Amino acid sequence: MSSIPAIMIQGTGSDVGKSLIVAGLCRAFARCGLTVRPFKPQNMSNNAAVTADGGEIGRAQALQARACGVAPVTDMNPVLLKPQSEIGAQVVVQGRIWGNAKARAYQALKGELLPKVLESFRRLSAQADLVIVEGAGSPAEVNLRAGDIANMGFAEAADLPVVLVADIDRGGVIASLVGSHAVIASAEARRVAGYVINKFRGDVSLFDDGLSIITEHTGWPSLGVVPFFPAAARLPAEDAVVLSHSRVAEGREIRIAVPQLARIANFDDFDPLIAEPDVALDFVEPGRALPGDADLVILPGSKATLADLAFLRDQGWDLDLRAHLRRGGRVLGICGGYQMLGRRISDPQGIEGPAGGTAEGLGLLAVETRLTDEKTLQEVEGHHLESGAEVRGYEIHVGVTEGPDRARSYLELAGRPEGAVSADGKAAGCYLHGLFTSDAFRQGLLAMLGAQAHAGLAYESMVEETLDALAGHLESHLELDRILEIARGGEVAHFPLPQPRQAP
Repeated sequence: MSSIPAIMIQGTGSDVGKSLIVAGLCRAFARCGLTVRPFKPQNMSNNAAVTADGGEIGRAQALQARACGVAPVTDMNPVLLKPQSEIGAQVVVQGRIWGNAKARAYQALKGELLPKVLESFRRLSAQADLVIVEGAGSPAEVNLRAGDIANMGFAEAADLPVVLVADIDRGGVIASLVGSHAVIASAEARRVAGYVINKFRGDVSLFDDGLSIITEHTGWPSLGVVPFFPAAARLPAEDAVVLSHSRVAEGREIRIAVPQLARIANFDDFDPLIAEPDVALDFVEPGRALPGDADLVILPGSKATLADLAFLRDQGWDLDLRAHLRRGGRVLGICGGYQMLGRRISDPQGIEGPAGGTAEGLGLLAVETRLTDEKTLQEVEGHHLESGAEVRGYEIHVGVTEGPDRARSYLELAGRPEGAVSADGKAAGCYLHGLFTSDAFRQGLLAMLGAQAHAGLAYESMVEETLDALAGHLESHLELDRILEIARGGEVAHFPLPQPRQAP
């Protein structure tokens, strides 16, 4: 498999910027006329996207596919882990639910999944001039090396060169790279063709000595230092860790609150609202009440609806929601949040827990939801019934929701009614993710909440412009010719390592 032009981008840790580096490289090489495909053997995220072939993959790979100018397919992320508890996750293999596994059981399972991962990689590679592979976490997590399919285990199986990305913004970047070299196997260290320093702030020349120190201790050459790219915040994020870094933009006309559920899913639904100049979007962390001055509260999607409903009550957010409505506010539920707004959720087949489990919903919509083992995965378009604004997005859920308030549907999608609205019009819900990317719908919603008329944000165009800007940023600061040469099998020029000093 070494004849396949491909390179693997690994990181010294999570959230060091691997996903965006891959997206930027995909766009940069695609702009050069190459047919590029992204690939991530194993991903752990509740931010999923629906693919053109009717499955689901991590949201980051969907963005990377967009950067390549192609529709996402399941082969781009053959193993997706969707956490449902602190120790267990739903396992999605080649776009379809394989089952559930606790962390220890999954470690034993990984070896069985490697053939599927390689099968997807081969199929994808057959379509491309270049495949850019993203690792997960860090290869320095050597306690998880046995059976690894996410980092060096996959790089070894597919015989790929590796570039290691480190985040200088979090501090300790020299130690993270030198430490990674120290703990991984010598054969794996030789597989590393170079490293990239990401998120640098200030005068890059001040780190010249740092680069020399890293290379002296590892033998790895630097392939570039990437300055901090603030516009990255405009692109969909994959890891929920970004929510803990969010800050409310003060002094804006419209305040929207989103409770940060323990198993929040598809939180990139809110990116278009964050980008709006009139909106202060507040991800409300556990332990804090929903703000009393919110114009709208949106209950987000969830990977574990019953558990997150209990979590919501534990935070007292159910009481906050009722107080919000008494003050004249509005509530919108999306997917799992829509299910929570109803009167009851039942789980007769044990999809999320013991079979036969039920829970009282928040009772803000006269609907009930029954969880089923059939998962809806589809892209869909239609319109908002009240305004007539066109909408498009995707459905990714288990469960059927019915009840009297369904007679007042929120949307019409592909000619069928979708969602529900309360009798007083203050509460509504639907299953459509990506709802706010539709400019006319989003701007109509904000106008209803009191936003002043303005030219409006063209969200999809903004994403395209940002991907182009990211590609240009990497072109200016990375040795792209060298990276392409490495991917095509060029020799990796390691610097000689210093000889260990003899003890006196």
